Amino acid sequence: MTEDRLHRDRIPVGIDAPVMPTAVGIVHLGIGAFHRAHQAVYTERAAIATGDTSWGILGVTQRSATVRDQLRPQGGVYAVLTAGEQESSVELIGSVVDVAYPAEETERVLATIAAPSTHVVTLTITEKGYARRPDGSLDTEAVAADLAALAAVTEAGAAAVRPAASAIGLLVRGLAQRAASGAPITVLTCDNMVDNGRVLERLVREAVDAALPGIEGDALRAFLDANVTFPCSMVDRIVPATTPEQRDQVEQALGVRDEGLVVGEPFAQWVIEDRFAGPRPAWEAAGATLTKDVAPFEQAKLRLLNGTHSLVAYSGWLAGHSTIAGGVTDPVIAQRARQYLFEDALPTLTPPDGLDLQQYGEQILARFANPHTGHTTAQVAMDGTQKIPFRWGGVLADSLAAGREPHGVAFGLAAWAEFVRRRTHSGEGVDDPRAAELEALVDAAEMPGGMDGLGDVAGLAGTEEDLRALLALPGLLPENTPDSFVDAVAAEIGAVER
Repeated sequence: MTEDRLHRDRIPVGIDAPVMPTAVGIVHLGIGAFHRAHQAVYTERAAIATGDTSWGILGVTQRSATVRDQLRPQGGVYAVLTAGEQESSVELIGSVVDVAYPAEETERVLATIAAPSTHVVTLTITEKGYARRPDGSLDTEAVAADLAALAAVTEAGAAAVRPAASAIGLLVRGLAQRAASGAPITVLTCDNMVDNGRVLERLVREAVDAALPGIEGDALRAFLDANVTFPCSMVDRIVPATTPEQRDQVEQALGVRDEGLVVGEPFAQWVIEDRFAGPRPAWEAAGATLTKDVAPFEQAKLRLLNGTHSLVAYSGWLAGHSTIAGGVTDPVIAQRARQYLFEDALPTLTPPDGLDLQQYGEQILARFANPHTGHTTAQVAMDGTQKIPFRWGGVLADSLAAGREPHGVAFGLAAWAEFVRRRTHSGEGVDDPRAAELEALVDAAEMPGGMDGLGDVAGLAGTEEDLRALLALPGLLPENTPDSFVDAVAAEIGAVER
């Protein structure tokens, strides 16, 4: 511990002291910047509101020891810089007790999951961390080392603990160790996946079946049935990468260096399915929403926030804006974003309990205009073929079923098609799992004769024929999308060619 480094035992004068946890109640897998700026903050504020300090967090890293090396020398304490468009503030967080690196500390993590004081395991491991095959099933090869370790311990009893090689494997091994006591535990995923709790539960059960088939796994399966729950949740807060300038800014404000600093926007949301196997922090005292059904909140976020994000990304990039903040403050794009939000998407939603969708939509536009979020248009424009069916597809289908033509969706699709066309022509290409298909469609549409053999009529192949070819990509639009809507998208070509 050096005198110029932030530490739990030496808090700067003039700033509220962080919580001092008296026990570890939560093990968190995937302690990156998002968790530290989101769930850990909710846990901190819940402890302050209730006085219950038994919910300390043992964070677990994934691929490297970086976060451990940032926070352990500081006793787990770090600062969150909330960066708004006009004002910023700094808050110290003490809810993280320590950080463990599985490559060196798997035994400690497993023992903490099994400990009677631990009641919740949370996860932010990104979608890739769930080791799923394209069909959604568990990729047993990706977690093979952990499944082998689980089988070995079950067969031989106490044995040397092998380092965990995957988050899912580590979780299943921890649950197996806890099953010996039968103490209930809640596993709460906080990753952005639809129906995320059910997805995680299915993967855990597939892992058990793969490692311990038949009667070998019956005891663990019975424990999962009776004593473990996997609630769904929805999280939202933009957490950009921390810059050296921000570290310097906070060091000047605190008088000490914080190597664990994270940055977040002022907005934060956490919706949690109220389905816990045992005790939990009073997260609602910190502003979280506990509900019987997370799905309406997920759909609102997907169609309103994510859908608008994509529209601003494609049209903003075409208009020469490098950032989402620049795009959403462009008057033309702002008008089309509002059209999509309030005329297309919002009427397709059932308002979740306690959420004013009109206000939520206005918040989205204000959040996107915050330059501190750092989102670039090119970054948000990635993976369009994976995002469009979910972000715009449902809005399109529901609008057409109700007899409305969604003009904002049409504008967004035209912008996407023009984005793909320009990136293909420039040689930059598109960052998309189906990039080869997209580029082939553009190339085929612009060959002599075009895709339909009619040739390039008055420049048609450079614009409209590309667009029609791209919109015909299997799986992009809902089945039975009428030709009249494709015509409406084509009519937006002039609006996006800026």
